[in-house]
Amino acid sequence: MSTLKETLYKELKLKIATSVEGISFDPHIFKHIDLGGRYQEQIHCLFEGAYETHVGIKFPTGFNSPHGLIFNVRWDRRSPYSFIYDKGTYYLAHYKEVLFPVEFHERPKYYGLKTSDGTSMSGIANYVQEGKVLVAYSNECALKDKDQDCKFCNINATKDTYGEAEGLGWKYPKQVGESIAAAYREGARKVTITGGFVAERREVEYYLDVADAIKEQTGLDDFNGTATIGAPHDLSIIEKYKEAGYRTVATNIEVWDRNIFKAICPGKELQCGGWDHWVKALEYEVEVFGKGRVRSNIVAGLEPKDSTLEGIEYLASKGVVAVATSWNPNPGSALEGHRSPEPAWHFDLYKKIAAIHRKYGFTDEQIYDCTAGPTSVYQYFNQIEEETLPIFKANVA
Repeated sequence: MSTLKETLYKELKLKIATSVEGISFDPHIFKHIDLGGRYQEQIHCLFEGAYETHVGIKFPTGFNSPHGLIFNVRWDRRSPYSFIYDKGTYYLAHYKEVLFPVEFHERPKYYGLKTSDGTSMSGIANYVQEGKVLVAYSNECALKDKDQDCKFCNINATKDTYGEAEGLGWKYPKQVGESIAAAYREGARKVTITGGFVAERREVEYYLDVADAIKEQTGLDDFNGTATIGAPHDLSIIEKYKEAGYRTVATNIEVWDRNIFKAICPGKELQCGGWDHWVKALEYEVEVFGKGRVRSNIVAGLEPKDSTLEGIEYLASKGVVAVATSWNPNPGSALEGHRSPEPAWHFDLYKKIAAIHRKYGFTDEQIYDCTAGPTSVYQYFNQIEEETLPIFKANVA
């Protein structure tokens, strides 16, 4: 088992490295596979994750490591990691030395379906693996009009770049309900609703309408939904999301240091009551939804590591599933051209976050329900240590 653990930790380091440094490839390399047919194509849901825009050129969403860890495809020509295509097989390489063959994720069947108004479901409900679906109801943020965008965010630039080509626009409740029902019939079991900044009253009304539509179309009162919302001025509004049927709620603080928060997230500072109110909202959400049913994200790399860990520790102590995602300075954001900390910095951060989650007793089920993506790096740390990954059972068998 010790050898298997060592191998898994190597793959985990590689997952973090390719997330931070990206993967280099000729953008036309995927012409050899049935992308958008057999294999799942990237849909620009909220953000451009690559370091360059690529209008009209499809990329796959991701692939698994040899032992089952999920990798995303993040394009960066500068990366020491690359895709190589040779004799019908794709490989992940490091400085052109092959690491392992790659099989990209297959496309869910509901991506080929349309809603009753003729809209492609692939543009409504983004499949993110392991039974999780993400709906970005709006691919733009109203903070742009006030010049108060979060400095790391490229949501508006993504809409400007891909809106016409990919039909990025408002998702209506009935479209969402029908798409989630189709995804659930195919085996999905968790949905996150998110989007850009909108007026508080409009936000709550939309989320309630979406919950009603999902329940109507799926027949489920508890559809395992996460409502990703801003910190409301009237905290009692949070109770409405619970009453509507959402199992969990997410309010992403993004930065823990209150002074850096003001500089990086001016809209959240000026429009949502500031850092103090954001923290109060998270604590109130735990009162309403319960421990392990509230999530908040910090963008890792925008502030000192100790500050991020202080925030994770504090929020976890209050019952919040506090997480971090590696900052990638992507095109169109105010911080485009900056650099994220090196992969080893992120590896150490995630390892310490995993220890905090263990300390406060958060379960895999709670983290699964609260978060939008597939198995997180900090979950992998704990699953490797506790030998709960499927590969351990396969190895014993």
